[in-house]
Amino acid sequence: MPRRHLSLRHSEPPALREGLRRLRASLGVPGGFSVEVLAEAERVASAPRLPAVDRTDLEFVTLDPETSTDLDQAFHLGRTPSGYRLEYAIADVAAFVTPGGHLDTATHERGETLYAPNRKTPLHPPVLSDGAASLLPGQVRPALIWELDFDASGQTTSARVSRGLVRSRAKLGYVAAQAALDAGAGGEQLELLRELGRLRLDLEAARGGVSLSVPEQEVVATDDHWTLEFRAPLPVEDWNAQLSLATGMAAAGLMLQGGVGILRTLPPARDGSVAKLRRIAAALGIRWRTEEGYPEFVRGLDGAVPAEAAMVNSCTMLFRGAGYQTFRGAVPDQPLHAAIAAPYAHVTAPLRRLVDRYAGEICVAICAGQDLPDWVAQAMDSLPAVMDGSSRRAKKYERGVVDLVEAMVLAPALGRTFTGTVLEVDTEADLGVLQLADPAVEAKVKGAGLVLGEQVSATLVSADLLSGRVEFRVLDS
Repeated sequence: MPRRHLSLRHSEPPALREGLRRLRASLGVPGGFSVEVLAEAERVASAPRLPAVDRTDLEFVTLDPETSTDLDQAFHLGRTPSGYRLEYAIADVAAFVTPGGHLDTATHERGETLYAPNRKTPLHPPVLSDGAASLLPGQVRPALIWELDFDASGQTTSARVSRGLVRSRAKLGYVAAQAALDAGAGGEQLELLRELGRLRLDLEAARGGVSLSVPEQEVVATDDHWTLEFRAPLPVEDWNAQLSLATGMAAAGLMLQGGVGILRTLPPARDGSVAKLRRIAAALGIRWRTEEGYPEFVRGLDGAVPAEAAMVNSCTMLFRGAGYQTFRGAVPDQPLHAAIAAPYAHVTAPLRRLVDRYAGEICVAICAGQDLPDWVAQAMDSLPAVMDGSSRRAKKYERGVVDLVEAMVLAPALGRTFTGTVLEVDTEADLGVLQLADPAVEAKVKGAGLVLGEQVSATLVSADLLSGRVEFRVLDS
């Protein structure tokens, strides 16, 4: 699922301040860093452990949301006689973190960066995440440099990773990059990104992987006014994501060959779950041919059509149970990430996710033919629990923030009737989930006889600014 876009530069509206405070307290969202952590971060920011290899000749660029400053990845693409080469620089966070130090301990307590419209709760102090460790343009940085070769079809043929110094040439934003490509002025790097990205998407479809095109629910902040919108991801975002996916798949391959690693796994959907989705499609009046598999079916859905939007929402529930699995020696019984339809590892976001620092280090050791560093070997087995806990907190936090904003946006309209699409139905409880188009809200709806995918008129009966609970009631129920 795509992460909701949460703007980071505006103060909290007074109406939400107490609700947000209660949400952070209930989830144990960290505050600022301790004096000891900040002092260590300042010290290592000016004196990282630098690699001997200089790759600043490579013309890397970054591609992220326009306002991002915690830049984990930079890419350089080129053609080869047999296909393509990707050089992918990943911020070398291990160059700044002393194992067992105050900074290391703080990152294990946090697990990952948390996002809200008015603030970011970073995994690392900003002097590192938005400064010395970030792959900012024009700055020489230590990095893990992946070299991936692809054949003419986009299939990975070789992969390796080692340390080196890099310097990004430009910070590209998604909106501007897409506009440049659409105008025929993208330049070589973006044109190659589109070419390779499309090939990788075709390969994903061929192996049975699934990328759901689910509109993102955005919190948009302007001064002290917050609103909600739905946003469809741009094509350039999908192509850029394929670089990260290819690298994560390559990392998993190295780990499985080397007999040690940390995989991001997701069990395959049960047959009964797919059968249930087929029944939902039939109820919605959407044709699903008998011979058509789930991946082919879901790629043909249009989220702009109310019934198909309800179907896409149902499909997001097919794959559940994602987690991390460490191994040494014997390969895990279930090493696959079912939505990707391949083994996969998180290695491309170490500024924002703790496990990536460890997984990247494992791959560097495997490629160099060396034993794992002691700090990696000693912490490996505890990482799945750390990351599972931080992931649960992040999801609850982002959902809680959106719930509160929904309540704030809707509160002035209590008693008003809205038209929306029923996305989920619990017939026994006479409850469902209603999606409005304007404002971009998903909320509980109560009423007998709710039908999945139908458009209904419902009255707003509650909008609690402290808990974020919003409820609609269908007319005549």
